[in-house]
Amino acid sequence: MMKKFIYILLASITLFSGCATNNGPQYDGKNYNQIKRYDMGTVLKSRPVVITDDGDGKFFGALIGTVLGSLVGRSSGKTLAMLGGGIGGYYAGSEIAKANGEELTVRLDNGEDIVVVIKGNFFTAGDRVKIIKDGNRVAQVDRVVE
Repeated sequence: MMKKFIYILLASITLFSGCATNNGPQYDGKNYNQIKRYDMGTVLKSRPVVITDDGDGKFFGALIGTVLGSLVGRSSGKTLAMLGGGIGGYYAGSEIAKANGEELTVRLDNGEDIVVVIKGNFFTAGDRVKIIKDGNRVAQVDRVVE
């Protein structure tokens, strides 16, 4: 029983851990080789926000919780443990997947004011930024030192 738990735990960790070692920005595997456009601007205002789970955390949390719950109990107790594990994993996954972010109000060099929401807390009013776009999506925002 304990061996089975350890094997499942190790398999889950291996499955959900990445292999990339670069600390640079991440690009989606589907669009990393496409032409990107960018705008230059100045941050007018920055405020902290919380970015909620996009659904992945809930899904994987529920899946792992259900698998771990299946290792506990017998017959109807096992069913309840799986149900409880799935519900607990769903909640834990959604909480773990939340991220701190920033809402930036930026005045572009063309005079237009825009709002950009990004993960992390990096910018202050007055910072010059380069906003790299993928269509209407923001791929990344970099501070520009001029």
